[in-house]
Amino acid sequence: QVQLVESGGGLVQAGGSLKLSCAISGTAFSAYVMGWYRQAPGKERELVAVIEVGDSTTYGDFVKGRFMISRDNAKNTVYLQMNSLLPEDTAIYFCAFGSSVTYWGQGIQVTVSS
Repeated sequence: QVQLVESGGGLVQAGGSLKLSCAISGTAFSAYVMGWYRQAPGKERELVAVIEVGDSTTYGDFVKGRFMISRDNAKNTVYLQMNSLLPEDTAIYFCAFGSSVTYWGQGIQVTVSS
């Protein structure tokens, strides 16, 4: 069974940084697309970043160079480095497995104070 466990969220002031991690078990991690999504209160879930098997990446338009997704296949872990955080980045962030997102993490809260 595939399991995704996120860590690294929390409260940070605007302009600060956080690094999210997502550890995956139960599958051949290196063979799959991984991603991060987020959902703010009252809003739909949206794509933050995706990393392909060959390490090419795609970001949501709102990222504007502030975030970076990466993966460590030896550790079965995908990361999201978030810099220059804004209050509007406040959301629950979800790790996602597969190009069609067949599995989700439980979500982790990121709160950016102004």
